[in-house]
Amino acid sequence: MITDDDYLYYAGRALDGMAAIVAGLGDDLANVRPPLPGANSPYALLTHCLGVVSYWAGHLVAGRGIARDRDAEFTAAGPVGPLLEEVAAARARLAEDVRAADPAARLRGTPSPAFLGPDRELTQGSALMHVYEELAQHHGQMEILRDAILAGQRAEATP
Repeated sequence: MITDDDYLYYAGRALDGMAAIVAGLGDDLANVRPPLPGANSPYALLTHCLGVVSYWAGHLVAGRGIARDRDAEFTAAGPVGPLLEEVAAARARLAEDVRAADPAARLRGTPSPAFLGPDRELTQGSALMHVYEELAQHHGQMEILRDAILAGQRAEATP
């Protein structure tokens, strides 16, 4: 069975990887949407991931009340610094939530079907796996977004 530390290690790697991409792109490029159908900016995607962690781990596993506007997560934009501070705070809360979770216990709420989670009844443990699933897939997606944004910048700079 996976330990809390193992889970937090891998979830943290995904969050740290996304935070590093956003930090590396800086305020301007982190807010760019590459010219790909349906693409998000890295800033918006990281904002969405923080919403995922807050809702699935914080609300459904830990039982904290939250207000989430999932649609707004995908249009979020702003300076990188405060977003990176939010990542650090979210990592700390996630660690508390994981350590307090009872993996076999029922969720502390009913997932909203609008949030596109797994289509089966979840335990606290399976909700945490969904958090990791989202973080891992969006980390990979953000690596592609970064590469597309940087390629676009190079193409614009080349006469």
